[in-house]
Amino acid sequence: MDSSDSGAVTPAPSSTAPRLTAKGQATRERIVAAAAQLMFERGVAGTSTDEVQAAAGVSASQLYHYFADKRALVSAVISWQTEAVVGGQAPLFAQLDSIEGLRAWRDAIVGLQRDRECVGGCPLGSLAAELVETDPAARVDLDAAFGRWAGGIAEGLHRMHGRGELPPDADPDRLALAILAAVQGGLVLTQVARTTEPLEVALDTAIEHVAALAHRT
Repeated sequence: MDSSDSGAVTPAPSSTAPRLTAKGQATRERIVAAAAQLMFERGVAGTSTDEVQAAAGVSASQLYHYFADKRALVSAVISWQTEAVVGGQAPLFAQLDSIEGLRAWRDAIVGLQRDRECVGGCPLGSLAAELVETDPAARVDLDAAFGRWAGGIAEGLHRMHGRGELPPDADPDRLALAILAAVQGGLVLTQVARTTEPLEVALDTAIEHVAALAHRT
């Protein structure tokens, strides 16, 4: 999923952010949105604060008023992308308590990559690939983001399990983690191959496993 698409949600400000005026909040969000787009397209290392400043249409003093350094800006970008990528799936997560709902979610993810011509991959996955070995704080933030994503998938599976539609020995949390791993691996291969087939195969296989478990009940 990708926050650069026109249908992406506008994330709410972090609860730890200082209280700002409406104008200040709008300026801060404009800076973060510009940084998120540039870092998605060019990577964190390939994006300078000068480029973010220019893209957001702010002065250097404005940028550093909201963000003490690039690390603080990267942290805000991770929060932004988490809300866009994971928060944007909330309506679909609410329907993941059936095989039909899982397949509709699968179709939405595949369709988005097809619309984007398989360019860019996952914004959170791209940040993880670049940052987790060099930025411990970013790794923690990204681990929480992926945990939230897996949790969103797991909620529906837990409802299926609670209704007896999955066998007692099925573990909804492990199933959700496997499905999320299929998404991430599929997105990487889809980006490389420029075809959605790897993503389709990965998700179809994961969902077919859930369906096979459901047939045991």
